[in-house]
Amino acid sequence: MKRYIAQRLALVVPTVWGVVTLVFFFVHMIPGDPVEVMLGETAMSADKEMLRGRLGLDQPIHAQYGRFVTGIFKGDLGQSFFYHDGVLSVIAERLPATIRLASAAMLVALLIGIPAGVMAAVKKDSLFDNGSMLVSLIGLAMPNFWLGPLLIILFALKLEWLPVSGDDGWASLILPAITLGTAMAAMLARMTRSSVLETLSEDYVVTARAKGLPERTVILKHVLRNALMPVVTIIGLQTGALLSGAIITETVFAWPGIGTLLVGAIQSRDYPLVQGCVLVVSVSYVLINLATDLTYAVIDPRVRLGGEP
Repeated sequence: MKRYIAQRLALVVPTVWGVVTLVFFFVHMIPGDPVEVMLGETAMSADKEMLRGRLGLDQPIHAQYGRFVTGIFKGDLGQSFFYHDGVLSVIAERLPATIRLASAAMLVALLIGIPAGVMAAVKKDSLFDNGSMLVSLIGLAMPNFWLGPLLIILFALKLEWLPVSGDDGWASLILPAITLGTAMAAMLARMTRSSVLETLSEDYVVTARAKGLPERTVILKHVLRNALMPVVTIIGLQTGALLSGAIITETVFAWPGIGTLLVGAIQSRDYPLVQGCVLVVSVSYVLINLATDLTYAVIDPRVRLGGEP
């Protein structure tokens, strides 16, 4: 177990470093000059050079990269070009909104996906089973940038039940949470169905039924408890994906989180803020996956790397 944990931890640093490096160089390859975006194309050359020197953009690219990596170790991600404030401070203001949206989307996925998957497995080959699997397939194939506007048109513009965009209380959270959680609910439904079907054929389930236990007790106590092991793993892994997937959803609904912050930073060529946003999302993704792997290894002792006994 200790060897497994050490190997998983050893993968975190190079993974994060690789993401940070790729993001840094890709951001600097984006067409456009942040100085011209800030001052305008008609600004005087002397003013542009002065601002470029103040922002450190006149230095060679390797020097800028070294300064960026050094700042990460010091806990300093630099200063935003656009907000004129520390990158960490700007991100800290927006991060709670993204966490709230991701949590609501996860709740939607759990409330829909797991019950639908269990019912589909129990009623195998029934109309409910076929219908739910068809709906889940549509949910997996439906992109957020298409589903979001459809929900806005129906529930916000036509029916006028919910706000169109922004963050104005719990009502504003419903549409983006459904948009973000739909694909995960579909994935959970299919995974739960498959896992429950496999568990239903186990000997201990047959024995429980032979003892005359009520079907409800057999499903909840013997089947679901054991079938949820791979489902829990998927939930943990997809939690990180919700953070990255929130970028599109936040943009569609103008949700004031990391996603809209990142898109705005890209448009304004705010290099430090883009790098900071991607760093926070990627580190969160890696840490959530690491926690899921370690939790799964604790729950299931058979999980080992390299054939560890």
